[in-house]
Amino acid sequence: MFLKYKVDIPVVPGKLVRKKRGGHTYIEFEYDRIYDPVKQYTYPKRASIGRVDPENQNRMTPNENFLKYFPDADIPEEIDRSERSPYLNIGPYVVLQKLIRDSKLREILGEYMDEKDTGFLLDLACYSIIEENNAGQYYPDYAYEHALFTPDMKIYTDSKVSDFFQKLKPEQSVGFLNSWNKSKNKRQKIYLSYDSTNKNCQAGDIDLLEHGNAKTDVSLPIFNYSVACDSANREPLFYELYPGSINDISQLTCMIDKAHGYGYRNIGFILDRGYFSKANLEYMEKNGYSFLIMVKGMKDFIREIVIENQGSFENSRGKYIDRYDLYGTTVRRLLYEGDTKKRNIHIYYSDGKAYGEKQEIKQKIRRLKKYLDGCVGKECVAFGPEIMKYFYLNFEQDGKTLKLAEENASAVEKELSLAGYFAIVSSENMTAREAIELYKSRDVSEKLFRSDKSYLGNKSMRVYSDEALSSKVFIQFIALILRSRIYIALKEKSEKMLKRPNYLTVPAALKELEKIVMIRQLDGVYRLDHAVTATQKTILDAFGLNEGNVRYQAKEIEKILQHQ
Repeated sequence: MFLKYKVDIPVVPGKLVRKKRGGHTYIEFEYDRIYDPVKQYTYPKRASIGRVDPENQNRMTPNENFLKYFPDADIPEEIDRSERSPYLNIGPYVVLQKLIRDSKLREILGEYMDEKDTGFLLDLACYSIIEENNAGQYYPDYAYEHALFTPDMKIYTDSKVSDFFQKLKPEQSVGFLNSWNKSKNKRQKIYLSYDSTNKNCQAGDIDLLEHGNAKTDVSLPIFNYSVACDSANREPLFYELYPGSINDISQLTCMIDKAHGYGYRNIGFILDRGYFSKANLEYMEKNGYSFLIMVKGMKDFIREIVIENQGSFENSRGKYIDRYDLYGTTVRRLLYEGDTKKRNIHIYYSDGKAYGEKQEIKQKIRRLKKYLDGCVGKECVAFGPEIMKYFYLNFEQDGKTLKLAEENASAVEKELSLAGYFAIVSSENMTAREAIELYKSRDVSEKLFRSDKSYLGNKSMRVYSDEALSSKVFIQFIALILRSRIYIALKEKSEKMLKRPNYLTVPAALKELEKIVMIRQLDGVYRLDHAVTATQKTILDAFGLNEGNVRYQAKEIEKILQHQ
C-alpha cells in the first residue's frame, strides 16, 4: 500500500534499481544477497519501496517497505492539503463537535496536552467511531474526506499517527481520568456498572500480554481491559488495563480501591455473575459500598430457595414485571457460612427463558445419549461429571466396557423444573422490581463493550509496544465516551417517537449524517452541497441541533479551509 506523501529517493549506491511496470517506474531496494554454492552465483534479494514521482525523478511515493528499511528517513507529518477531497463530509463533525463541547472533553484534555495534540487525539477517536476502525494506516484516507478537529484541519500522515501513539505519556491519560472524575457530582448516590473484556494483540514488546481466559481465540496472548460506568447517567468514568492472566474476580478489589481514589464514597456496584465471590462481597462491605450482583449459575443455595418458592409467584399478577415480561419475588437469607447479615435474594422466572433453556437441556441430553450409545461395547476412559449427573452407567464384568447407559430421569426432570429461573443478590433492601430495573441499567456498559469491539474496530489492538497500547486504549476510552452519548441521544429520541425508525441506531445515523457534504467549487471554496433532508433533521434533533447549526458550521469550515 502506497503512503499519502512523497519523499526524496534515498541515496544508497549500488542498492537501488528502477523497474518499469504498467506505465510506472518502481524503486527496488537490495536488502540482502544469497550465495548459491551449486551454481556458484550470488542472488540479490530486493523489495519494492515506492513509485517514482513522474513530475520529479528524484522523488517517490513510498510504501510500507520504505518505513521498514529506512526508519530514520525524513518523513513529512502532514499531507498536502490541496489533495483534500472535493467532497467533504461534515454531518458527523457537527454532532461530535456539540458532544465534545457539552462534555468539556477539549478543555479537560487541554489541561494535559497542547491544542494540536488535543485536536489530533479527538480526530483519532472520531475516526474509530465513524469508520469503525482503529488501524492507523487508514487514518489519512479518513482525514482526506472529513472535517477535522486538528487546528486548521491539518491532514496528518499514518507515520504521524504511529509517532503520536508513542508520544502520549501515561501521566496524560492518568491526569485526564483524574480531572474527568473530579468533575462528576458525588453528592448523590452513584451506581457503578463495572465490566471487563480481553483483547488479542499483535506480537511485540508488551508486558501486559499473557495467556489467560480469552473470550475468543484462546491460542493468542491477551490483555484485560475494564470500564466503570455511571449507570444513572450512562457514562464511562474510568478504565483499567491489566495482565491477561488476571481474572475478573481478582481484579475487582483493585477497581474498588480506584473508585475510592477518585473520590467516590456514596456508591454501589452493579456487577455481572463473573464477579460473584465471597471475598469480593466482603471487600465491598468493608469499604462501605453496597452491591447488586447476578448469581453465577444456579448455585446449590439458590436452587434450594427456588424450590422453596416454586409455585408461589410465577403466575401472580402482583409479582409480574411487565417491562421485562417476567415474575419476581424477594427473600432474605444468609449467603454463605460465616455471613453475619441476611441479604436480599431476588428470584425471577421468565416463560421465554424457560422455553429456551428447556430446549437446550433436551438437546444436550440427546447429544450425550447419542455419544454414549456409540460407546456401548467399547472400553471407555472415565466419563465427565455431566454424563455422570444425567446417566446411570452399567459396565461389563471387566469394569471397563460400557454395557448400557440409562437416563437418570429424576436428575433431568429436576434440571427442567429449574429452567427459566435466575437470581440477583442485593445488599440493600429493595423489591424484585427495583433490583431488576437497577441491574438492567448496566445494559449501557454491556453495549459499550459490544460497540468497542464491533463498532470501534478494537477486537484486536494493532500495536507493538506498551506505550502504543496505553495510548490506543486511552483514545479508545475517549471514543467510548462520545459513542455512548450518541447512543443515548438516539435511543431517547427513538423512544419518544410513535414508530421507531431504523435509522436511529448509531451506525445508521452516522451513515445518514455522512451524506451532509460540502463541495469544493471552481473558485476553490467549499460550500454546502444541498439542504438537510427530513431524516437528517430527525437525527440532528436528537442532539438538540437543526439545519441552522449545520449551515453555521459549514460557514466556519469554509473560513478555515479558505486560509489554506
